[in-house]
Amino acid sequence: MSEKKVRIGIIGCGNMGSAHFNNILAGKCPEIEVTAIADLNPARLDWAKKAAEQAREKYPERAGEIKTPEMFSDASAMIKSGLVDAVIVSVPHYSHPKYVIEALENGVHPMCEKPAGVYTLQVREMMRVADEHPELKFGMMFNQRTTPVYRKMREIIKSGELGAIRRTSWIVTGWYRPQAYYNSGAWRATWSGEGGGVLLNQCPHNLDLWQWITGMPVKIDAKLHYGKWHDIEVEDDVTAYVEYENGATGTFITSTGDAPGDNRFEIVCDGGTLICDGGKLIKIKLEMPEPEFSRTNTVPFAQPKIASNEVVECTGANDQHVGVLNAFAGAILRGEPLLADGREGIRGLTISNAMHLSSWLGRPVDIPFDEELFKEELMKRVKTSRRKENIESVIADTSGTYNA
Repeated sequence: MSEKKVRIGIIGCGNMGSAHFNNILAGKCPEIEVTAIADLNPARLDWAKKAAEQAREKYPERAGEIKTPEMFSDASAMIKSGLVDAVIVSVPHYSHPKYVIEALENGVHPMCEKPAGVYTLQVREMMRVADEHPELKFGMMFNQRTTPVYRKMREIIKSGELGAIRRTSWIVTGWYRPQAYYNSGAWRATWSGEGGGVLLNQCPHNLDLWQWITGMPVKIDAKLHYGKWHDIEVEDDVTAYVEYENGATGTFITSTGDAPGDNRFEIVCDGGTLICDGGKLIKIKLEMPEPEFSRTNTVPFAQPKIASNEVVECTGANDQHVGVLNAFAGAILRGEPLLADGREGIRGLTISNAMHLSSWLGRPVDIPFDEELFKEELMKRVKTSRRKENIESVIADTSGTYNA
């Protein structure tokens, strides 16, 4: 481990920004120090100062290395200050590409919170600028990729052990949120504030994992319900059907209105099935791949025999956000691999954009889809959003000006 530390600035000290700050103050990211924080809300900056003071008291053995960051009300000024080598962008969704691009253009490594943005056109611009600065490390905060069970699922599917994928099914309804959650911030669950509902706020991790493990679909037919379970204007209930290039099909069901919710991810392959249910991974392997069995069997009601049915041991660290940040530091300091390159953020966003567009048009949507049409349809909803503040800046494709 290098003695040198990455000087990080946090843009947006709301829920996620403060969580990252607390993890770093606790010494969980030994190669990172927070040297600056930017937030429009003075109360959040005051909180950050007190958090640093309290950390020095809580960790006396490290008191000398815990510094109070410089505080900024202007993120752009912080990026250009010379005080940071890298930034964590943890502001509302529309502003993610803006600050990532600004960091890249000023020689600063960006780590972007999910989602990569609200619509793919703005994310493509972010990717273009990233490609112009290959010397900089650009990461996405896909912390769920550190979860051992999902890493194991990807390993098994990519190995080809179970053969080609035939069907995927993910029911992820454990995202329950009461009305009080949506009432906690005027920007929440609005087209002008978040740009979407459960797909943009809760599910970017699941959509990323879905494509990371099973690949991208090529067609989506989605049914979305807007404000079905809550007094909100965006989607809180989703059922989507997808098709893959090899002919496989899939479903994705999510909601913030189910209590208790569920989390079951099933992948059916030619040679068996993977089931992730409640964090436990079950692998069912057939004695003979189904296509071969169906071709050679002569008994009308016969079924392929199961060779094994086992709970798969999923070992390894589950470092979540800390793991992503430590890998980010390793990438900057020693050229080690990122857990998720920022350019990969467009994949899950492409799926959610296609789900929205399918719902709005009332028909299936192919991937790639008309990205200009998606933006036009989104902006129609932004114009009528109940949150009037920031509408003009969103339509003008500039950043939001509110706290995360």
